[in-house]
Amino acid sequence: MTEEPPVRRARHLMDPSRPRPAVRQEDVQRLERVQRWVLSILVVTTILHLSAGLAIAAQYVDEDALSAGIGLSVLSGAFGVIAVAAGLAMHKRGLASPWLLLGVVPGIVSAYLVLR
Repeated sequence: MTEEPPVRRARHLMDPSRPRPAVRQEDVQRLERVQRWVLSILVVTTILHLSAGLAIAAQYVDEDALSAGIGLSVLSGAFGVIAVAAGLAMHKRGLASPWLLLGVVPGIVSAYLVLR
């Protein structure tokens, strides 16, 4: 009786004689942490782009409509604060933080340029 060689499976196929190793809890936590950072960076940068767009739009308002430029600057600052607050919330940090002052920067710069 001749012995047949074991069936060799392609690496990408499942091998019933060698099951996958169990997923470790620390690997899952690491993956969740990376996913949280990526998502928060995407959300914050997207909202900051909106804030910067409003700040730029405030610069192109006619000089006769100064109140519109100031309004857009205020909205720019508000969206900047919302962006920072969204990042803090995604990382489960307190929303009352000095980091929120960073969100006001686009509005302040825009208001300075509008009133100049």
